[in-house]
Amino acid sequence: MPASTADTALFAPGRRAACAGAVALISMLAFESIAVATAMPAVATALDGLPLYALAFGATLATSVLGMTAAGQLCDRRGPYSAALAGLASFLAGLLLAGFAPSMPWLVLGRGLQGLGSGVLGVTLYVGVGQVVPQQLHPKLFAMFAGAWVVPGLVGPALASFLVQAVSWRAVFLAVAAAVPVAAAAMLPSLRRVGTGSGEALRWGAMRWALLASLGVLMLHAASQRAGAGAALLFVAGLALAGLAARPLLPAGALRAARGLPSVILLRGLIAATFASAEAFLPLLVTRRFGWSLTEAGIALSAGAVTWSIGSALQARVSRAEQRRLLLPGGFGLTALGLLVVIAPLLAALPSGLVLAGWSTVGLGIGLSFPMLSVLLLKLSPPESQGSNTSALQLSDALTSSAALAGAGLLFDPATGQVLPVLLMALALVIVATLVSPRAQRD
Repeated sequence: MPASTADTALFAPGRRAACAGAVALISMLAFESIAVATAMPAVATALDGLPLYALAFGATLATSVLGMTAAGQLCDRRGPYSAALAGLASFLAGLLLAGFAPSMPWLVLGRGLQGLGSGVLGVTLYVGVGQVVPQQLHPKLFAMFAGAWVVPGLVGPALASFLVQAVSWRAVFLAVAAAVPVAAAAMLPSLRRVGTGSGEALRWGAMRWALLASLGVLMLHAASQRAGAGAALLFVAGLALAGLAARPLLPAGALRAARGLPSVILLRGLIAATFASAEAFLPLLVTRRFGWSLTEAGIALSAGAVTWSIGSALQARVSRAEQRRLLLPGGFGLTALGLLVVIAPLLAALPSGLVLAGWSTVGLGIGLSFPMLSVLLLKLSPPESQGSNTSALQLSDALTSSAALAGAGLLFDPATGQVLPVLLMALALVIVATLVSPRAQRD
């Protein structure tokens, strides 16, 4: 008998509003991230705040760790609706505070509130909409989540530049703030119907470890802005603190790649760190080494975003279990191949256009594998643990990306502009992920 529309369509009645609201909210979060990065030089200049430039980004990443940890508790014990309300309130308050900030310290505080809210919302979207949508549609759901980043990635920088020049840098924050109630109105009613969680008392002991992890993230971020022995010491201290805090925040066995859910959590961190470290330094590679313009560098990044979306859509079309088992190592293998192609012109007299082909391959590989990890996480998690496990997944992402970016900052020499050590580090991370990936599947 043919499957009904309700069985095969994400936007079937009963979940249409939740999916539309999730797409709107993810697109909004993506635009905020991309547009603020574009506008931040103008913000720092206008507020005479260049000394706090790095902290404006580091504060957001550090507080997102707190938000992710809190969201796991809220989703499991109070339900995704309550968690979404808290996340939206914090995110909106941060946008308004940043948009009306009279000085750079106030803007940094606003960015911190944004990070707290986005950390909560990132977990809540996965858990709440994942419970609204049937499990057999989860591959399509996470492909849709990936696709929601494409348009902001393509138009975000240009739109942010237009707002800064035609209106004010404040318009970047306030435009996103105006979109928050619209996305909330679409999504919240569906999340209210999901349920109210277990009703157990909230246990906030994990927040102490999250605070330590946040401090470790800030130390790692600070290390990436320094040079010399002091930077190395700060990096080691931050890495040790973040690693110490990660043990109680992640499932047992995650740091040693135990089979099943722990390996899924570890793999998310490895692939996120691979992409974050390579993407951050790709524009430097092509502009300094190969003489590309910033526009051409942007095209390369956009190509990776588009192929990421294509990979996500392709994995959603694979339904046979034995074929889906191959997607994870296959995606990681494609990512490693793509990085090798990016590196090739640095090692031999080959055309620099290979960088574009290589980065497109990286995007395709991550698009195949990244949604698979989200699908596996919800598949391996009982409903009462989906909040805490999704929190752990995104914590692994944030902590390992922070460590990789800090390590990349130490490996990169501004005097020579040599990016090869950073790309080799990213390649090593994805090779480890490829070797570990079979352990994510339960026999």
